[in-house]
Amino acid sequence: MNDAPAVERAFVVASELGFHARPAGEFVRVASRFSSEVEVSRGGEWVSGQSVLSLLSLAAGPGTTLRVRAVGPDAEQAVTTLGDLIERPHS
Repeated sequence: MNDAPAVERAFVVASELGFHARPAGEFVRVASRFSSEVEVSRGGEWVSGQSVLSLLSLAAGPGTTLRVRAVGPDAEQAVTTLGDLIERPHS
């Protein structure tokens, strides 16, 4: 991450199927639109928000709390938008 302030918030996986391949792919597509660097954490393990395989390694089932952190000029918008994807009830 760079020297810009980080924006970080927690979100709960709302999909009954969890954060599986399709929502992880959508997350990566959306994350790549932002200039901020994005990371996601479950239980203290941080992974790149721009890697489907890294996101799937978190094994986030329904009800799992994920933390999203972004650093960069559009960090606030990135965290809010990506958090909405995590909390979408159907994916």
